[in-house]
Formats: sequence, structure tokens, C-alpha cells
Amino acid sequence: MAQAHFKEYSVDKIRNVSLIGHGGSGKTTLTEALLFTTGTTNRLGKVDDGSTVSDYHPDEIERKISINASLLHAEWQGTKVNVLDTPGYSDFIGEVLSSLRVSDTAVVLVKAVEGAEVGTEIVWNYAREYKTPTLVLVNKLDNENAEFDHALSTIRERFGHDVTVVQFPVNQGLPFDSVVDVLRMKLLKFNRDGTGKFTESDIPADLKQRADALHEELIEKIAETDEELMNKFFEDGTLKEPELQRGMRVALLARKIFPVFCAASSMNVGTVPLIDFLINYAPSPKDRGEVTAKDLQAKKEISVAPDAARPPAVFVFKTVSEQHVGELSYFRVYSGAISPGMDLLNETNGKTERLGQVFLMNGKERREVGKLLAGDIGAVVKLRDTHTNNTLSSKAFPVEFPPIQFPDPVIRMAIVSKSKGDEDRIATGLHYLHEEDPTFVVQVDAQLSQTVIAGQGELHLLIVTKRLKEKYGVDVDLAEPRIPYKETIKGVVPNVDYKHKKQTGGRGQFGHVYLKIEPKPRGTGFEFEDAIVGGVVPGRFVPAVEKGIVDIMHKGVIAGYEVVDVKVTLHDGSYHTVDSDELSFKIAGSMAFKKGFMDARPVILEPINEVEVVVPEEYMGDVMGDLSARRGKIQGMETEGPFQKIKALIPMAELHKYSTILRSMTQGRGIYRTKFSHYDELPREQAEKVIAAHDRAKVEAA
Repeated sequence: MAQAHFKEYSVDKIRNVSLIGHGGSGKTTLTEALLFTTGTTNRLGKVDDGSTVSDYHPDEIERKISINASLLHAEWQGTKVNVLDTPGYSDFIGEVLSSLRVSDTAVVLVKAVEGAEVGTEIVWNYAREYKTPTLVLVNKLDNENAEFDHALSTIRERFGHDVTVVQFPVNQGLPFDSVVDVLRMKLLKFNRDGTGKFTESDIPADLKQRADALHEELIEKIAETDEELMNKFFEDGTLKEPELQRGMRVALLARKIFPVFCAASSMNVGTVPLIDFLINYAPSPKDRGEVTAKDLQAKKEISVAPDAARPPAVFVFKTVSEQHVGELSYFRVYSGAISPGMDLLNETNGKTERLGQVFLMNGKERREVGKLLAGDIGAVVKLRDTHTNNTLSSKAFPVEFPPIQFPDPVIRMAIVSKSKGDEDRIATGLHYLHEEDPTFVVQVDAQLSQTVIAGQGELHLLIVTKRLKEKYGVDVDLAEPRIPYKETIKGVVPNVDYKHKKQTGGRGQFGHVYLKIEPKPRGTGFEFEDAIVGGVVPGRFVPAVEKGIVDIMHKGVIAGYEVVDVKVTLHDGSYHTVDSDELSFKIAGSMAFKKGFMDARPVILEPINEVEVVVPEEYMGDVMGDLSARRGKIQGMETEGPFQKIKALIPMAELHKYSTILRSMTQGRGIYRTKFSHYDELPREQAEKVIAAHDRAKVEAA
């Protein structure tokens, strides 16, 4: 690799680009073409052979999909291009989010046959949230059924008419090798030998009319975005080349135009014009300008400029710990300059970190570098107390960048250890795996005696448990998690009493209480009222009564689940001057509550989730029918272009592995998001099954 790759790049000579899109749209293959074209590598790797630079993890090679976002870099025309190749599978959406967070441009890849897909929609929306300037690349135009116009119409239908053609194919399909560039008004004919080389010529007569119309459309679109250009356009009827170039930069930065390009990445067709465009028109960190951060001293929001002369501040967007890569923190420099040996303060947790070696990455290959300036992206040997979403900055510049907001999990599984005594190692491993991947969440449910892991899909959790075995040497099975049901009551029992009396040789036990038990509104918890008058239960024993009630509520009465939303009033009782003690009243309280609870029309509550399903129109009927079969209550539907968004409330018990079921029902084109909504009464038939299962387990345990 040429030494030029390790020089310092000023903020205007850097481009940070994320490649995003639905799975299988060719992001990793485009990455290979970019690296090869820029001379960074000397061959074109292939996903099918497992020989690509960015898909280097054994899981990626085995499955032939990207699982991790890879950071790569190349130099072109004296400018450094940092490329983040992201996964297209929605299980790994966290990798897309963290990559977009540190990118200044997104390239959305779309397949020439299918056009915009559900995954395209997801990543487009995230790019919009981050206000990232966005290009569209219609890829795989060498596919037999490639249809550029169809792909373009699906993109426009979904993302609006600011999607503007810069290139269109001349001979799409198997012979594909030529495009018309309507910005420069040239025909580009590519070699089909993978070199990426092409010749330029005038546009032939049979294509001139279409090219002129699209050129006019492009000029109008650019003119619309700037008042000065609009006036020029009306005066002269067109825009001169310098005006066109300036207008394109401004419009792209303001997200007023989404230029469309053509490619067949596997043959390295279309790569050079794309990278030329990124260098000439896509924003540098300087163009993107200041970013918002929190000034921790002044306790207010401030703007941080990408200036190498300012004090250093970096944001860690990804953490990796792998055998063949080592432990690395990936970061973007938002201010100042970073070099090895520097002491920075982790503003998120207050710990000081000394930077070790600083690297430039190309997949798993890393090269040491002496300095990285504002706007650049690199990696540092993993820091002791720093994780994804942390900010490191100079003590003189105490700022914190806002964290990446990761989506809620869509699947939950319980972990079952295959061998006794592995619990501590499992807990440690899961903790570190969460630090690396914040979309993977661990919950230890003491009530259910289960460790539940949650993530973005079944494959996501399979990969995590595989890593748990490979890195921490612990083998686990995944099981359906127990549902965190709750118990409550619907009726009022105004008076229930229980007398605990035990007489043995010597001092006995005596505690006697009268309770009123009544339901409370859902979600308001437990309330205990001491209404004792005249000291019939001495004040010192009242907390013991409450403790007895709380203990039995925690264990559950009818099915072993926690009791919630109940008010208990202690209003009468009696005591014995010698035999009464705290234990006696604790027992009396718990037994009285148990007895009263059974008379107060007890019910089981189940957790209900809010669910949003997005599917192509043609699967609507099947998905709606399936949701109803899962006891789902449809709350509403919205049309989003060719997709339908269904909102529903569905019991958590009915959502086990739903992401996998939905995928198979919609040929991988449906996605869903879910989050906890509230608790609701479990229908009698299901409640009886839950109670019967609890009774069986009690008998077996005995």
C-alpha cells in the first residue's frame, strides 16, 4: 500500500461515506470495486469466494452476508475517502445507525430488478433523520431482468421527485457496459474486464433527446434550490458549468437533490464516475459544518467546529473485540488532532484514557498512523473504560456528543447454560458483547429466574451466542423466554382476618389481623394503609404485617407471578402481650392477604406490546390474518408508497420468533418494530393454562 495513504488530510480533503441499502444490493462488492479502482488493493475480491476486504469475519464468509460495518479508506485525487460498508440485513441495523452517525454522505444502493425494498425504506429514513446528503446507485444493471426505469419509479414513488437522474443506462441487462452522464452530457463506455476503465464520447443521436430532457430536468432541479441560480436560469435559459457545479454541491448538502447513478459493481462498471462525483460534489466534514454537543461545564448546548487547531474531541461509534482484529475503538475526530500517547478524558464516565496506537483500517487490516485531524475516522487499540457512544475530549474542552439512539429489540430468548458453574462467565461475556453491540440487550429477571437476551432478529441472537462460545468458552442453548405475567384482583374484600397461633412448650406465637383488600388502577402499584385505632395491633408490629404481605405478593398467589395494583388496609387485629412478635404478625399478614386475594376475583395480567409492521401491499391480507390469530388488536393502517404500515397491540406471549415468521411470510420483505405498551387481563382460557402449568411445576418440584 502506498505511503500516500498515511499522510495527514486536512478537513476539506476528507469524504466520509456510508454504503447503505437492502440486503444483497451489492454494498460489499461496490466496496471492493472502490478499493481496487483507487489502487488500495490489487484484486477484486468476491463475496461468494469469501475474499472481500470488508466481509472478513468467519460468520460473514460462511453466510455470505455483512454482519458488521467495516471501515475502509482510499485516496483519490489527493482526497481521502473513508468508506463504511454496512450490513443490509435488518438484524444488524445498529451497525447502519452507528455508521450513518459519523458519515457526511450516504450512498443508497438499489437493485436494478427489485427497485426500492423495505430495507431501502428503513435506511433512507435513518439517513433523513441524520440529515445526511444522499446519493442513489442503481446497481446490478448487468442482471438479466434489470429495468432502470422501473427501479427509478419505485425510488421516486417512495422518496419523492428530488430523486434526480445523473446517469441512465444505454444497454441494461446482460450486455450492460454503457451509461449516459447527463450532468456532463457524455456517453461513458466501460471495459467489462473489471479494470473500471472507460472511454468518453459524444451522445449518439438516438439517445440525445432523452439525454437533453434529463439534462434540462437536472438544471431546473438545481436552479430551484438557489434563488441566485433561479434568476440566472430565467435570464439565460440554462446554467453555465461552474454554476451547475456550485448548485449541485449546495443542493446535495441541503438534501434538495438525490442524484441517481448506474453501476454493475461485480464488473467494476460505474465506479470511477461515482468516486469522481463524491470527490467533486459530496460534502467534506468542513461543508457539513459544526455539530451539536453539550458543554459539561456551562451545562448548555454548544456547536463544535471541525477545526484541527481546536482542542481535541472524538466520538466512539463502534467497539470491536475479535481474535483477528484485536480490541479496537472506532472513532471520528470532531475537533482538534489525535495522536498516540495523548491523555483524554472520557466525558461520559469521568475516566482518563491514554491513547495507544492509532490506526487506519481496511477491514481487518490496520496501519499505524501518527496523527488524525478533525473530520477523519480511525481506530485506537481498545480503551480500558470506553465504549460505544462515549465522548473523549481534552480536559480543557469538556464536551459530550449525543449518543446514537439504537432501536428497541424485536426478539427475546432465554439463555440456558449447558453446564453448571458457567453463570459468571456467561454474565461477563454477555456484558462485553452488549458493550460491543448496544442493539443486543441483556435482562436478568429475578422474578422469573431467567437471563433473557434480546436483539434485532433470530440471526442476531444466534451470532451473539456463537461469539459467546468462541470468545468466552461457554456453550448455551436458547429457549422460549417465560412471559412476565402479573397477578391482580378485580373485586373488593372489605374484611378478611387471619389468626396465627402456635403454642409449644414455653413462649408461643400469636398474631391476628383484619385486612381490607381492594384493586387499584392499572400501573399504580401497591399501597399499604395503617388504619389501626387504639393500639389493637401495636405500632411496632405494623411494618411486619406489611412485610408479610409484600413477601407473598412477590411470590404470587395463584400462579407464582408478582401481585400488582392492590391496596391493603390493616384496620383491626389483636395481640398477646407475651406471645406476639414480628414473625407472628408477618405470618398473619401474609396468610390473611393470601386468603383475601383468592376471594377478590383474582386475575392474571399479561404484557401487551405495541407493534408496527411494514409490508408490501400484496402481503397485507396474510399478515393481517396472522396478527388477528395472535390475539392482535389492529389500531390503524397507513399507506407508505408501495408498503402498508399496520399498527397493532399484541400480547407478548404471541410474538415469540415473530420476526422470523414475518420474514418467511413475506419472502424477507416485511419488517416490524415492537415495544412494551401495558398490562392487560389474560383471557380465562389462557389464564387456566398458566395456572395449571404453575401447579404442575409445584408438584414436580415437590
